Amino acid sequence: MVTTETDIFNMKDLIFATNNENKVLEMRSVLGSLYSIISLKEAGIYIDIPEPFDTLEANASEKSKVIFDLTKKDCFSEDTGLEITSLGGKPGVLSARYAGEKKDAHDNNLKVLDELSAYSDRSAQFRTIISLRLNGKEYKFEGICKGTILAYRQGIKGFGYDSIFIPEGSAKTFAEMDMAQKNQFSHRKIAISKMISFLRTNGIIE
Repeated sequence: MVTTETDIFNMKDLIFATNNENKVLEMRSVLGSLYSIISLKEAGIYIDIPEPFDTLEANASEKSKVIFDLTKKDCFSEDTGLEITSLGGKPGVLSARYAGEKKDAHDNNLKVLDELSAYSDRSAQFRTIISLRLNGKEYKFEGICKGTILAYRQGIKGFGYDSIFIPEGSAKTFAEMDMAQKNQFSHRKIAISKMISFLRTNGIIE
């Protein structure tokens, strides 16, 4: 049991250790009223947390640790990578900055498409690691969405690599889906659902 006397209620504040507003919107769409998600900007925290490690797990842990140490409040972070079979798992942990430190999604997509052009196997997966810290103790959750990389961009919604990735069981890229449709496949939805199940099992939320 990980609860304290102040833990059990229907809604509480949970700081999300990210500056990416698109990720904030996705998390809010999944969590609904279970938690009040607060972005770093909304919490008045204006820092860019380094991601110095070579695994998603380590980077997620680093981000949640930095925010918990700074605020002493419950928080969570996530790190997500696109792992492409023919590229040996790349871009992986470098997904956000694959084409350079500018973290330009358009350039990242073009680099992936160029590197993958010589391969017939275009299988890939999105993998998300969530690091949740409650009262300073860390819990991790993983979400995986398998799919295929297109040879061209398709769709105008979403962000990151959404326009070149079609999840298994769909005829659309993530960039052609609205939020509800994306949540039927999303790696983040899978990871956050595991987190919700953990919180319910331990009596932290009803």
